[in-house]
Amino acid sequence: MRLVAYEGLARTPTPIFNEKVLCALGRGVATTGRLNEEGVGAALGALRRFRILCETMQVADIRVLATAAARDASNGGAFLREAHDAIGAEIELLSGQREAQLSALGVVSSIHNPDGVVGDLGGGSLELIEVKKTHVGRGVSLKIGGLTLMDMSGKSPKKAQKIVREALRDAKPLDHLKGRTFYAVGGTWRSLARLHMNQRNYQLPVMHGYIIPARDIEEFAHLVERVNSDTLAAINSISAARRPLLAYGAAVIQEIMRQARPREMVISVMGVREGLLYERLSAADQKLDPLLCAAREFNLLRSRAPRHAEDLCVWTDAFLQSTHFEETPDERRLRHAACLFSDISWRAHPDYRGEQSVSIIANAGLISLDHADRAFLALAASYRHVNLDTDIHPQIGILASSRMLDRARMLGAAMRVAYIISAAMPDVLGRTPMRCGKSELMLTLPPDLAPLGSEKLFGRLRQLARLIGREPKIIVGAAA
Repeated sequence: MRLVAYEGLARTPTPIFNEKVLCALGRGVATTGRLNEEGVGAALGALRRFRILCETMQVADIRVLATAAARDASNGGAFLREAHDAIGAEIELLSGQREAQLSALGVVSSIHNPDGVVGDLGGGSLELIEVKKTHVGRGVSLKIGGLTLMDMSGKSPKKAQKIVREALRDAKPLDHLKGRTFYAVGGTWRSLARLHMNQRNYQLPVMHGYIIPARDIEEFAHLVERVNSDTLAAINSISAARRPLLAYGAAVIQEIMRQARPREMVISVMGVREGLLYERLSAADQKLDPLLCAAREFNLLRSRAPRHAEDLCVWTDAFLQSTHFEETPDERRLRHAACLFSDISWRAHPDYRGEQSVSIIANAGLISLDHADRAFLALAASYRHVNLDTDIHPQIGILASSRMLDRARMLGAAMRVAYIISAAMPDVLGRTPMRCGKSELMLTLPPDLAPLGSEKLFGRLRQLARLIGREPKIIVGAAA
């Protein structure tokens, strides 16, 4: 059972409260056909507490969803009636198809241009459904959730793998997954990913968008399946109630990898709940880019003059176009996001603004980007504040490609030029264009701003010019 309260209905939903209670409602359903009595008691107690919390937070719109356990149990209807009285709100019992669809919409809402299959593993079932950008296919629901497998196999992961193999054999969404991405939704798979992070000593402990190559996940899943989970490194980071399910989650993902041969597994922390929120947005809001929406919110809340960052997007558009460097639509999107993040650390001491920029962006609850994208944004925003030769955060830097590192330095250098002529204020950059010629990097200052052409400005222009192989030049005159 989980209660998540959001600040509002938006393209980038922001949780203001999040509580999880592991009730194991579905334990025993596969063998007894009934919900676990202790689980029912725990669930009803959680719902009564959730009701008070919602009243305390003045939540105006409460949506309650029930999934596989209540769907499959003979006493599910009776439980839902008690649950309705406990929470004081209507409860929607999701069909397997509906659950798959909402999980897919959660991924569509939070992964940039997804292409593959979403797999939502719960205690009672696994939902599989194909996604391609905003298109969602027809899903299937299979009774091979972690608790179900534990019951059906008599707590034998080896027997569970045979059950999984048979269940997945005719799963249509897996037919065209080869070479594409498998998007993993659900707490058990997040726990496996957390263990994988710790095994690798991974330096960016952000779950959403974490990528595990197919070979890695097969080998790691095999390890988890065959050893006592308590012996795994960093097992203490996983709740005791979740640990028994790890081997069964490993059995499912190992078999998916064996049968469907995806290129990689990507973790999505967004699923059914966020899919429901996304579904309720207007068509226009659904088309918004959640990364740019979030960056604009940061800019509005934390920058000195938010319109300056918007000016910076346009100013760097013209600069990049003049360089004739190739820039893909995705790279342009990330550059605009970096511009919007450029001044969010200005309140910190000048010696620490670069480090704070890395910390904020690396750990922010951003969606619709992978870890390499996040590294680019963090480094570009930090280079805006520090010398370009400074090795700010090598652990973050290794997540980005050489091309992205070069782009981060170039953009950071350009933003340093922009800052020294605008003081991060709006309506200046449009009057001071920066353009590349065949051999020169030219910054034009109008006559009334000519005194800005100091040695410090020229030094920053020279840094940028060196990065792109040009000679720096400041021109005083009307902008072309």
